[in-house]
Amino acid sequence: MTREPLDAVLARSTIDTLRFLAADAVERARSGHPGTPMEAAPLAYLLYRRHLRHNPADPAWPGRDRLVLSCGHASMLLYGVLHLAGYALSLDDLKNFRQLHSPAAGHPEFGHAPGVETTTGPLGQGLGVSVGMAMGGRFLAEQVSAELFNYRVYALCSDGDLMEGLSSEAASLAGHLHLGNLIVVYLDNRITIEGETSLAFSEQVATRFLAYDWQVLQVEGENLTEIEMALNAAKADPRPSLIIARTHIAPGAPTKQDSAEAHGAPLGAEELAATKSAYGWDPHQSFLVSEEVRAHMGACRTRGRHLQQQWQELLRDLEKNPSAGLLNWLRSRDGALPEGWDLHLPAFGAADGPLATRQASGIVLNALAARLPLLLGGSADLAPSTNTSLKGERSFSRTGSGRNLHFGVREHAMGAVLNGLSHTPGLIAYGATFLIFSDYMRPPMRLAAMMGLAPIYVFTHDSIALGEDGPTHQPVEQLPGLRALPNLHVIRPADANETAEAWRLAVERRNGPTALVLSRQGLPVLDPDRYAPADGVRRGGYVLAEEEGDLQALLLATGAEVHVALAARELLQAEGVATRVVSLPCWEKFAEQAESYRRQVLPPSCRARVAIEAASPLGWERWVGTEGEVIGMRGFGASAPGAVLLEHFGFTPEAVGKRVKELLARSKDVNPDAQS
Repeated sequence: MTREPLDAVLARSTIDTLRFLAADAVERARSGHPGTPMEAAPLAYLLYRRHLRHNPADPAWPGRDRLVLSCGHASMLLYGVLHLAGYALSLDDLKNFRQLHSPAAGHPEFGHAPGVETTTGPLGQGLGVSVGMAMGGRFLAEQVSAELFNYRVYALCSDGDLMEGLSSEAASLAGHLHLGNLIVVYLDNRITIEGETSLAFSEQVATRFLAYDWQVLQVEGENLTEIEMALNAAKADPRPSLIIARTHIAPGAPTKQDSAEAHGAPLGAEELAATKSAYGWDPHQSFLVSEEVRAHMGACRTRGRHLQQQWQELLRDLEKNPSAGLLNWLRSRDGALPEGWDLHLPAFGAADGPLATRQASGIVLNALAARLPLLLGGSADLAPSTNTSLKGERSFSRTGSGRNLHFGVREHAMGAVLNGLSHTPGLIAYGATFLIFSDYMRPPMRLAAMMGLAPIYVFTHDSIALGEDGPTHQPVEQLPGLRALPNLHVIRPADANETAEAWRLAVERRNGPTALVLSRQGLPVLDPDRYAPADGVRRGGYVLAEEEGDLQALLLATGAEVHVALAARELLQAEGVATRVVSLPCWEKFAEQAESYRRQVLPPSCRARVAIEAASPLGWERWVGTEGEVIGMRGFGASAPGAVLLEHFGFTPEAVGKRVKELLARSKDVNPDAQS
């Protein structure tokens, strides 16, 4: 892309405008971080005005370059440059920085302001997401069209980003894969909230990234020529690039430059006025944008419109090509499945069991991959255990972008990378590990739910039944923890057919993430001639089996414990206790159903309710009520064979039956007229 010569005067005027838009907004809000936006203004100017392929009139243009502000506390830098570049972000929006309903939120929020590529705030997340975006871009370039999807991903990061462990995981993976479409700029201002970084951070960052097999370049943060040369060098290298920019926080502030005070608080009226005076600005004017600066940055709109027109013409030409099947798939689907689309999910019979739901999941996943060419994913070095390899597909490596991803033992990075992949047009991304290690993934999972992204998490080895590895590997509190995340659907299927339906829900859901929670141990396949069909999973919960006559007891369960409930029902039936078994694999979907359906499945008149789940009982009170019982885990398990542990901790038909009869007896004591 040919660029006009740099106009030093206009460049400096625009950079200073960005600095004071940020400082003014923070001052007006009486809250925020002025120092980093002020120091990074030269970088933002060069990127948006001269290097990024972007169109302010269409922030979602698929062919655009992406810029991720990993140091999300510098949000006013992003809002300021988006405003000047011509995005639909007004000066009044900037004046309402950090106020209720303002698109200019305290940290960038995806979907709130145009041009914000992802939600950042927790440090390191943006860097991890940018790795996923770069992987997604390279996948589309190699699998769909190198001409359409040759975009680059840029990220701005800070000392804090690089201190967080996530950055090490993500950068290591990016270097291993040679993601040459990823360019990260590190703002090396050597200041954190507590003071100088030397208090806790003295590593050689350049050496670290050279060891990751990145190209490393070093520039002065105010030297536009050096920065531009580094950006050009980064674009030319097949490796990811780290540009280390030596910067000064709050440059030009008479008493607060290079100080921790400039990091997380307004400069103060007196300091801000003195800073403006030092720059030759009117200290009494706020939110000042000259017509010359507006006209200069207006070139972003003209250039962006031209770039997108060229891209659209190329797209039309490529669509005429008979070999453009995957491109047409991407264009027609845009990541969503059409109404009535047949996924060709496998069906399982009783003779196929016993079958662990992790094994059934692998069968279903491969069937889906045959129908969904943009489905890709992998595991945190656990594919043989999680059954998440796509048979016959290539691996994603530095030499090719196949559909099998190898994240290595990097759950935190895997979660963030999945977010970046999920930001990529058309892709359906999944990642797998043991349920116990979902704890390492909580920050990116939370952000995915917040943004409405739709990665799929495959969590196996779902309870104490995994056995001999012991309590360090036996998940107990993870299920209620995941269920507490707003907009995350957690599905724990009871058999192979429920697993198929769980996958259906996951790939059809495009407005939030889904966690599939799967067993290590083999489970019977529920006989459709004896029990209700598994498509009840689509409603989150359903009546699996019951006796005719007056209902006396309800057994509620998920996953492997559904089979314990069914066996307990047989015992109770022999003693004349009419019992209903409810499979409740997805609480979130069940809660979405009409109240009339929920009352039909869980009739309020039946108060003898027992829930069975080999996990912490927290949350089950919503479904069993104050008079019900929960058979769950109140400790951390033990090291022993899984079957031994289940019996030891009371997950047996006999223990369930005993609890039901005790509950019924108590009910009679309270109400002597209750039916027997």
